Amino acid sequence: MVEQADELGGAVRSGELTLPGFTHDLFSAWHPLFVASSAYAELAADLTRHGLEYRDVGAVTATAFPDHSSRLLTRDPDANVAELDADGSGDGRRHRADRDDFDRVGSAAMGLLSAEVAGPAALRLAARALRHGGRRGALALLGGLAESSRSWLGRTFASPSTAGLFAPWVLHTGLGPDAAGSGYLNRAIVALLEGVGLPVPAGGASRLVEALVAVIEEQGGACRTGAAVERVLVRGGRAVGVRLAGGPEVEARRAVVCNLPPPALYGRLLADAALPGWAREAAARFRFGRAGMQIHYALSAPPRWRGDERLGGVPIVHLTPGLDAVARAVSEAERGLLPAEATVVCGQPCAVDPSRAPEGSSILWIQLQELPPRPVGDAAGEIEVGDGSWTPALAERYADRIEARLAHHLEGLAESIRARRVLSPADIEAANPNLVGGDIYAGACDLDQSLLFRPRPELSGHATPVAALYEIGASTHPGPGLGAGSGIIVAETLLRRARRPGVPARLSRLLPPRRSP
Repeated sequence: MVEQADELGGAVRSGELTLPGFTHDLFSAWHPLFVASSAYAELAADLTRHGLEYRDVGAVTATAFPDHSSRLLTRDPDANVAELDADGSGDGRRHRADRDDFDRVGSAAMGLLSAEVAGPAALRLAARALRHGGRRGALALLGGLAESSRSWLGRTFASPSTAGLFAPWVLHTGLGPDAAGSGYLNRAIVALLEGVGLPVPAGGASRLVEALVAVIEEQGGACRTGAAVERVLVRGGRAVGVRLAGGPEVEARRAVVCNLPPPALYGRLLADAALPGWAREAAARFRFGRAGMQIHYALSAPPRWRGDERLGGVPIVHLTPGLDAVARAVSEAERGLLPAEATVVCGQPCAVDPSRAPEGSSILWIQLQELPPRPVGDAAGEIEVGDGSWTPALAERYADRIEARLAHHLEGLAESIRARRVLSPADIEAANPNLVGGDIYAGACDLDQSLLFRPRPELSGHATPVAALYEIGASTHPGPGLGAGSGIIVAETLLRRARRPGVPARLSRLLPPRRSP
């Protein structure tokens, strides 16, 4: 494995970003998708042996509203029913019924997250849906995959507070609450949170990377950093290796697997390769989405929440007035405006892993997912955006707006801040060039770039027009999130071909090129 950065991990990284002794997760911080994945099921014993330990707590997530009321979700289904029924809305009962329905019907589609949607596995899932629900049930399932989050929340729950608890999670899929497909993903995330929680690696996200590297090296693999790939070497229509910057070449006996978005793969690494015109054109049409920002705080004391002291033990608290506010912030960002009232993802890693900060201290992990890559204005009319570049000054001014929101909910915040570090969209892209424009999901997740159509309809799947060349990562199916889905799909493809009975090994490694669409 070769990595152009000086540190392995990509968007999974941790370090003392603010002050010595305070360990912050850069970018990815919570690993429910990975813990629930087949990759972790197979590797857990080896990863544990190499020092990886996941920690979790009973509380999972909450939303704190401007009036200091709140809604909270835990891993206890009965407690969640009581929480959502507390206002007399009956939403606890509705939540349980919806979870039962999703477990019975919607979970059938979860197999799509670890299967090649354009391949036989997807056909098997379709056949399963037909067997269990008949034609009518299969069509209902298919239609449900396109439902918006607003539609799901509106038809299922009565209380705006319940919608305010669940709606912010759709942002973690790269979508907004009015986007097609956001409803199914919102339901899937709620099921995942209630079933798995929000586990974190003890000591920081880099512990996962270190354990994975140890497993690779234990099996005879090698990992090189500071090794930028300049070209994928193609001979006779087949990928045979890569050339590194400066000239060295690395041979590939079976396949080359690339983790980067289509514009970089087809426009740079395959610049000299003979490719069909439709492939380059499709790659050039790949779109990137909204930008993200992170703010990391080192605090002298644990956060003290106004209104509901339970929030101090919750891994992620969203700050928002509710569903409409989430949708409004998404709309403003997509129109190029700095949102007046962004949805604030307030992560409290020390609630799960106290080792992240010195005793008596704490950290906050703030993520914003509704920002324009190049702002043209400010929805609140307060901040001058200049030419749209994310300068340090612009990032700090916007972070001040978010800090004022935090101070409304956290007692004595200003006095407890020992250090603050802002990572703007420009900083995020500089740290990881796959996150173009600060898009933390490595590509827009609209329906035309999701599932069967990711990364683009013409480039669906993980094989490429070049034999033995595969593309993985968040730009490919099943999309963003630390779930290892694309890697699982390609690994199983290569292993299946290598083990094909009755076929000589030298032939099983000859992977056919993609045909023209």
